[in-house]
Amino acid sequence: MRRRGRFITLEGGEGAGKSGHAARLAKWLKAQGIAVLVTREPGGSPRAEILRKLLLSGRFAPQGPETEALVFAVARADHLTVTIRPALRNGAWVICDRFMDSTRAYQGAAGADPKLLDLLDAIVVGQDRPDLTLILDVPPEAGLRRTQGRAEGPDRFERDAIELHEARRAVFLKIAAQEPERCVVIDTRAEKPAVAKAIRRAVTARLLPKTATVE
Repeated sequence: MRRRGRFITLEGGEGAGKSGHAARLAKWLKAQGIAVLVTREPGGSPRAEILRKLLLSGRFAPQGPETEALVFAVARADHLTVTIRPALRNGAWVICDRFMDSTRAYQGAAGADPKLLDLLDAIVVGQDRPDLTLILDVPPEAGLRRTQGRAEGPDRFERDAIELHEARRAVFLKIAAQEPERCVVIDTRAEKPAVAKAIRRAVTARLLPKTATVE
C-alpha cells in the first residue's frame, strides 16, 4: 500500500509571505526526492476558484462572517475532494497556502460563532487536519505595507481596519499556543533566506528523517 503523503499548511495575516515561502518549501522538498503539490485557499479546484473570486471581491461580506464561513467551507470541501485527498492518497506531500485556521482567524475575529466553525471543521475537514501548520507571523502594519503596489489592488480582506488585522493575528497566535503539536510560529520579519531556513528546520524536525539537509 502506498504511504499517505504529508499535509502542510501555511497560515498568517496579509503580507506574511505565505505563497512565496510555500513555493520555496516545495522546491526544497522536491530536492529531497519528495513529490509535492502546492495549492491554496480559497481555491485549489475549479469550483473553489470560482468561489475565491466571489469571496475576495466582497460579494458575501454584506451577509456577515458566518455566511462567509459557510462559503469558505463549501470551497474547502470541494478542494479537499478534488485536489488534496487524492494527492495525499497517492503519496504526495501537499503544501496549502491557507486552510481551516484562516477561517477561524478571519471569520472568527469578525464575530462568527465558534461552535459553527467547530461544526464546519468536523463536517468538512474531519480527519484530514494538517500534519504541520506553519504560522507565518508579522505585525499587521508591516504585512500590509508589503501588499501595497500589487497590480490587482487590495482585496476584500486587505481593506479591513487595522484593528481587525490585529485581532486576526491574535487568533493565529492563540491557535498556535493551543495546538503546539501541530503548529510552529515563524517570525517573518527576518530576511527571506532566514525565514525559509526556519521553515525548513521546522519541517525537518516534525516530518523528515534526520538525514535531510536543511541548508
